[in-house]
Amino acid sequence: MNKKGFTILEILVVLAVLAILIGIAVPRIKGMQDQANIQKAKSELKTLQTAIVSYYINNSNAYPASSNTICASTLNALNPKIVAAPLYDPFAATGTEYKYLKSTDGLYYIIISVGPGTAPTISALTDGGAAVTGNLNGGICVTNGTVAGCI
Repeated sequence: MNKKGFTILEILVVLAVLAILIGIAVPRIKGMQDQANIQKAKSELKTLQTAIVSYYINNSNAYPASSNTICASTLNALNPKIVAAPLYDPFAATGTEYKYLKSTDGLYYIIISVGPGTAPTISALTDGGAAVTGNLNGGICVTNGTVAGCI
């Protein structure tokens, strides 16, 4: 008797090999997505920083007020247009912009992405631009001050 086909054992071996390969590949793909989002956040933070400096130059040397929607509330209306549409933090909830804080003396600012770590708890930037109230917790930020951990 000459039957053509696969035995159950052969099918199980193939499925086991596929499961092992998928188990190896999925974590690596997730790591690559995080790295891509980190680079995207850094790039967009630099763009926002350029737009804020443009705002400063074109608005009597004053930075915009602190905002959780800096693009929609302020930067989209700039002329020349540096940011045409809101930039959303790739690590935050869908539709969440980067957080922008200005020091009380109005001389320093920080723009924050949630980042791949625990969400930052930063609620204020001190006068002098060197420290923050709260913790960066693996977030990504840019500043014109000297906050440790910012790019």
